[in-house]
Amino acid sequence: MATNEFRLPDPGEGLVEAEIITWRVAVGDEIKINDIVVEIETSKSLVELPSPYAGTVTALLADEGQMVDVGAPIIAISDGVGDDVPAEPADSAEPPEHQPTGKHDFVPPMPGEKMPSLADGEGPSRVANLVGYGPRTTEARRRPRRSGAPATHAAASSSNGDDPAAHVPAQAPVSSYALPAEPEAPAAPTPEPEPDRHVTVLAKPPVRKLARDRGVDLTTLTGSGPGGVVTREDVDRASRPAPAATPDATAAPAARTAPAGGPTRKADPDRETRVPIKGVRKATAEAMVRSAFTAPHVTEWVTCDVTATMELVERLRDRREFRGVKISPLLVVAKAVCVALSRVPQLNAYWDEATQEIATLHYVNLGIAAATPRGLVVPNLKGADEMTLLEMAQAINAIVSTAREGRTSPSDMAGGTFSITNVGTFGVDAGTPILNPGEAGILCVGQIARRPWVVGSGRDERIEPRWVTTLAVSFDHRLVDGEQGSVFLSTVAQILTDPGLGLLF
Repeated sequence: MATNEFRLPDPGEGLVEAEIITWRVAVGDEIKINDIVVEIETSKSLVELPSPYAGTVTALLADEGQMVDVGAPIIAISDGVGDDVPAEPADSAEPPEHQPTGKHDFVPPMPGEKMPSLADGEGPSRVANLVGYGPRTTEARRRPRRSGAPATHAAASSSNGDDPAAHVPAQAPVSSYALPAEPEAPAAPTPEPEPDRHVTVLAKPPVRKLARDRGVDLTTLTGSGPGGVVTREDVDRASRPAPAATPDATAAPAARTAPAGGPTRKADPDRETRVPIKGVRKATAEAMVRSAFTAPHVTEWVTCDVTATMELVERLRDRREFRGVKISPLLVVAKAVCVALSRVPQLNAYWDEATQEIATLHYVNLGIAAATPRGLVVPNLKGADEMTLLEMAQAINAIVSTAREGRTSPSDMAGGTFSITNVGTFGVDAGTPILNPGEAGILCVGQIARRPWVVGSGRDERIEPRWVTTLAVSFDHRLVDGEQGSVFLSTVAQILTDPGLGLLF
């Protein structure tokens, strides 16, 4: 009976790990190809993984709540074929070459490992995707072995120490599609191999950006993370000047327990609860730190009378075409932002550090910040500037409900050009929002509350209770001047005070 191990596929976008959230199957269950077997969480979103195999579940190789590296086996599935085939010895030093049992018999590669090609006779050429397992149109080939050097030597030196495979202990099992080890040739002096010009470096996007900003070549670093992943600490160490030699310079890293920010508080399990920093919370923290220390933020405020906006919302709710669609003041705010961005396009742009250019965009992907049980996510409305009011209302409802269910896909959060965050839902008057990386501006909407307000002028001036809110806009001062930020905020406030003015811009 052949047993297939389904390995965690590469989710892309530089992600190297995921957390097992919920198993949808149990040991002994019969499953078919493309049946959902597990729900995982990356730093981007929750994803359901379909099985590339059919058969009986024989083992769940990872527990719920466990972080799993890309390429690690997570479930074993027996296909029920070949009962007379003896099981492979667990302690075999040289496992036999993997023999495909069908078109769906596939084992994803370990991180940093090239995919073998059928043309070379080394195994299947299909690469797993995170969602779906259709064949790719391009062929992936394994880098040819260097002649004149034993296989074990080539594996250890192919990437100057950056290949995660070089950090695997000598006793670690090789992938199931690897060729049997060749007999070692008689010892002979071999020339030092040239450095590999196509080194695969494992690092998350924030780490790659940090290395680029500090001028650090990732291919020269040895990752200290799981499987050789390059971490922020590795880049920090490489970018710091070498310290002067001291008696303590050779002390083991474990002896230096206090971080740069000062000593840590001693853990007290009886008086505190600790939650690992991972998933959305970890991605949000990295993005906010990167934004705060990269883009010079400027924040401006304005308080305005939005009584006319509240009356417009009530009229929209009574209209037949809006029945069944949730309508809130956020809809009018979103439309006002799109109008203001057409008047002040500098806030719909981004700073391209690589080319030293300011790129002004001719479309609006409007991000709507949503608080979810998993943390803050900011999906965006693609092409919001071309939507009608009804289309925008439907799109906002869809992305917010999907976000609160934890089903927002990475593509829904990618490519944003400007964002809105609504702290008013929590009873807060205002805030100083931090830019999403890659965006020039973000608008914060405070609570809309009844307040005394001066209306009229001259003899007709009087105080009335009105619906009032405070708006705050933060912008990147590298590409947005104070005048442009002020005109944008003033335009949004004027439209919310009198929605009819939106027709003038």
